[in-house]
Amino acid sequence: MTTIVSSIAPSLQAVNARVARVAQSVGRQPDEITLLAASKTNPAERVREAWLAGQTIFGENYLQEALVKISALADLPIEWHFIGPIQSNKTKRIAENFAWVHSVDREKIADRLSKDRSESLPPLQVCLQVNVSGEDNKSGVAPEEVASLAAHIVRLPRLKLRGLMAVPELTTATALQRDQFHMLRELFDQLMRDGYELDTLSMGMSEDMDIAIAEGATMVRVGTAIFGPRRYLIPEELAALAALAAR
Repeated sequence: MTTIVSSIAPSLQAVNARVARVAQSVGRQPDEITLLAASKTNPAERVREAWLAGQTIFGENYLQEALVKISALADLPIEWHFIGPIQSNKTKRIAENFAWVHSVDREKIADRLSKDRSESLPPLQVCLQVNVSGEDNKSGVAPEEVASLAAHIVRLPRLKLRGLMAVPELTTATALQRDQFHMLRELFDQLMRDGYELDTLSMGMSEDMDIAIAEGATMVRVGTAIFGPRRYLIPEELAALAALAAR
């Protein structure tokens, strides 16, 4: 346990310092950028350590894995964000257990999330995921279809459109990454000009968040820089996931 504490707390401090440093270097205030800790493949115990070190917002990519952690950490006031691809048969559990969803990329998913969100809960905060790289194997609405999807979502009763999200192409070409982040910012700005009240540009991860912040990110999704290299779940966690999946 001591090893975990000593690794996560300093790493989290270093990431926050990095965000502040980059923000100030491009004339922005550090408090303009929210840090979301991407905790996929990390067990509940490591998420708890990050929370004890001051992190309160966590993002999960895989529903069954997330449900195990949400249950184990129910005593903590964590704000849970779903940041992975969404299957139609998973919308009910996502709508019931998360405060935010960053990966809405088609009308069918938006409709189901709205229908499945209980009226006893606040509206589900959502971002549209945009495929800024044009890769066939990547989720996200095409840039030219963003306006149409946004118009559809704002008419749904249980969703609140907050902004846009993107995962740029995995490349060492920083100019290409910058262009793709810039594209997302331009789409965001156009929606604002069209009258949408948005406040969230969810872009940037451990490797590329400096560029994303320079291009206007308001939320960065950071995993490896906080938790270290991705790990596999232990047998007990896999068994819990299997039990949930069988329900």
